[in-house]
Amino acid sequence: MNSKERVSIALKRQGLPDRVPMQFDLSRSLLKKFAEKYGVPAYFTTSYYEDVTYRISGNDLRVAMGSDCVVVGASLPRGYTHPVDDSGCIINEFGMRMREGPIYIEVVEHPLAGVKGAEQVNDFVFPDPLAEGRYDDAARFIEKYRQSHFIVGDMELTMFDMMAQLVGLEKLLLDMAMGEPYVEALIDKTMNFALAVGKRLVSMGVDGIWAGDDFGSQNGLLISPPMWRRYFKERYRHVYAQLKMVNPNVMIMQHSDGAVASILDEWIEVGLEVFNPVQPNVPGHSPEELKDKFGDKVSFWGAIDQQSLLPFGTPLEIEADVKAKITVLGRGGGYMAAPAHIIQAGTPMENVEAFINAVRKNGT
Repeated sequence: MNSKERVSIALKRQGLPDRVPMQFDLSRSLLKKFAEKYGVPAYFTTSYYEDVTYRISGNDLRVAMGSDCVVVGASLPRGYTHPVDDSGCIINEFGMRMREGPIYIEVVEHPLAGVKGAEQVNDFVFPDPLAEGRYDDAARFIEKYRQSHFIVGDMELTMFDMMAQLVGLEKLLLDMAMGEPYVEALIDKTMNFALAVGKRLVSMGVDGIWAGDDFGSQNGLLISPPMWRRYFKERYRHVYAQLKMVNPNVMIMQHSDGAVASILDEWIEVGLEVFNPVQPNVPGHSPEELKDKFGDKVSFWGAIDQQSLLPFGTPLEIEADVKAKITVLGRGGGYMAAPAHIIQAGTPMENVEAFINAVRKNGT
C-alpha cells in the first residue's frame, strides 16, 4: 500500500497497515544538512508564526527521507515579507516583535501586553487569513502528493497558544483566572482566525486537519480542568464541527504538548480523533495506560522522545524505544510513529536516521 493508504488505515483504526506509518519535523539546520546529503532542496514555506514554518517546510525532502505525510498550511501573503526593525527583530503579521535565537525565534514584545477590555481586542486588527497567495504552497504540495501521501493541514495556534503570544503567558493565565472580560473576546477572535485557515485547507483537499494548543507542562496541566471546560471545551466542539461540515471525512488531529491525559477523554468527546504528540515521560502518558484507556476511541501520533533520547541516545536505544512504542500503541492499529516535537538542531543526523530505520524495521 502507498503512504496515503498506510496512514489512513492506521489512524482510522480500520485494521493493520503493511507497517506503522511515520512522520517527522526537522529544525531549520537539520533541514539544510539533510538537503545537502540527499540532494533535495530544503524548500521553506514561511508562515505567520515560526513554529508553523518548520511544520510545513521541507516536504519534498521529508518524503524522500521516508515520511508518509505531507504537511501544508497558511504562509505569508504573496509578495509579503516580515519587516525587520533596527535591532534585527522580526515583526510578524500580528505585530509580535520576535528575536531570532540560535535555534528558535522567540516573542520579545507582545502586541496586546496591556490589554484590559474587550473593546481593545475588537479594535486590534488581525491579518487576513485568506489573503491573496497565502495558500499557494499548500495548493502546490496538495496537487503533487494528494494521490500518494496523507496530507495534513496545519492550523496550530488555534486559541490558547495564539492568545499567549499576543498577551504574554503570565498575564493571560492570571486574567483567565480572574475572568477578565477581554478573555472571551480574544478566544473567539483567535478561534475565528484559525477556523478560516482550517476551513480553507479542508476545502483544498487535506486528509487531516491539525489543531494545536499546548495546555500541558512536564508535570500536569497549565490550567485546571474546570478552566479548560469553561473556556475551551465547547469552542473545540464548535471548531471540529465546522471543519467536518466542510468535509465529513477529514480527520480531526489535535496537538497539545505536556501532560494532558486528565482532559483527553473530554477532548475525545467533543470530536478529537488523532492525539498528538503523545509527549512521553510525563504523568499519565505511559503507552500502556493511554492505549488501555483511550485506544478504542482515538489514534496516537508521536510518542518518541526528542528531548533526551533522539539528541543523546544511541541508535540501539532509539530502536528499542521505537519498537516498544509500536508494540503497545500500534496494537490493532491506531498509531503513527513520530518524535514528540520538531527534531531539535543539536540532534545527530545518524540518530534521525536511526528513528526512520527503526520504524521501517519494526513497523510490521
